[in-house]
Amino acid sequence: MASASTTPGTPGATSAASRPPLMRMNLALFGIGLASFAMLFSTQSLLPEIAAGFDVRPDAATWTISAATIALALAVVPLSLLSERFGRRRTMTVSVGVALALALAVPFAPDLSTLVVLRALQGAAIAGVPASAVAYLSEELNGRAMAGAVGLFIAGNSVGGMTGRILSGWVAEGWGWRAGLASVTALALIGVVLYRALIPASRNFTARTLRLRPAAASLGGHLRNGLLLRLYAIGGLLMAAFSAVYTAIAFRLSEAPFNLSAGLIGSIFVIYLVGTCSSSITGPGVSRLGRRGALYIGIGAVVAGLLVSTVDHLAAVIVALVLITGGFFFGHAVASASVGRTATEARAQASALYQVTYYLGASVGGVLGALTYHHARWDGTVAFSLIALLTAGGITLYATRRARREAAVTAASRPTVTGRARVPAAAAG
Repeated sequence: MASASTTPGTPGATSAASRPPLMRMNLALFGIGLASFAMLFSTQSLLPEIAAGFDVRPDAATWTISAATIALALAVVPLSLLSERFGRRRTMTVSVGVALALALAVPFAPDLSTLVVLRALQGAAIAGVPASAVAYLSEELNGRAMAGAVGLFIAGNSVGGMTGRILSGWVAEGWGWRAGLASVTALALIGVVLYRALIPASRNFTARTLRLRPAAASLGGHLRNGLLLRLYAIGGLLMAAFSAVYTAIAFRLSEAPFNLSAGLIGSIFVIYLVGTCSSSITGPGVSRLGRRGALYIGIGAVVAGLLVSTVDHLAAVIVALVLITGGFFFGHAVASASVGRTATEARAQASALYQVTYYLGASVGGVLGALTYHHARWDGTVAFSLIALLTAGGITLYATRRARREAAVTAASRPTVTGRARVPAAAAG
């Protein structure tokens, strides 16, 4: 039997002997995904309490989220370059450790400005995780295993986001928002311990010397790749819509006709479990539907959820959030895994560029979601999110039609056994 081994450091370069234990890897990445997402969005369910505590407008309080995501977007490319030199695992470990140390100081911020600065530093530290995680998986795994592992990493993100919001909401109801933030730090510590206990050593990583000119060339190559650019745009637009919804929903549920307490608002985020399930089935979904078909399903589910959310009834809001959360995490997992599969070299930089647009989408969505809610209430937030999603759907439709045209041209130019060009049935007439 021929050997399945390939050269380390190339796409799919993982023979059976060189693959680390899949279950350990999945659980480790789940743990660090939980920790990083819990910390990154630790203030989201507490925005009404933070705004009241510092006596500021809702859109000012949302900068505790946007500052973190903007800093992450700015830091993710430099940290991806460092991961090429020092290793994916080491970069993730240092990044999450620094973020955890900063999380200890966040609850003691004396004013909003200090809180925003601490959150920005925390976001920059967390950047090393998404900058390295997908590249780590793409080097150690191949095929469907890689797509499934990325889905489980994103599932860890959704569990971290959910558990952090629920925990902080109930703790804040009894002891204030500062105690709520401290409880998220304890949760993140659990995820970090799980990650450190289980993460396998890299077996297919090849260190590269840090050279700015080759790095700039590889980044430029990714930015000239039309498929990667479309995936980057889709990820950013999906995240903008999702961030707008989850930023504004806390304010909406705290006001009439719902008037929910901080604890009950936090409990709404148990819906993140839907994202855990939807992102974990990315591999089978792409296998059955194809990448573009899976993206249509994800975007369509979010659009349907937004339309349902306009009904002023708690049951309708819950159903809407189920659709929005499931569709978003499924679409995000598809786009993120597709980046890792599409890039043939410098995969850390390719994934980092995806994270740049993804977290810039989170920043823009958070701020504009709060602003549109402040000026036009929930209908304004829904309108902004629909525009973002319809744009993402348009990009996917363009990619589908372009792929069909290219396939038709290729088929038409391929000679038949008689030497004549083959005309595809779809192109005839």
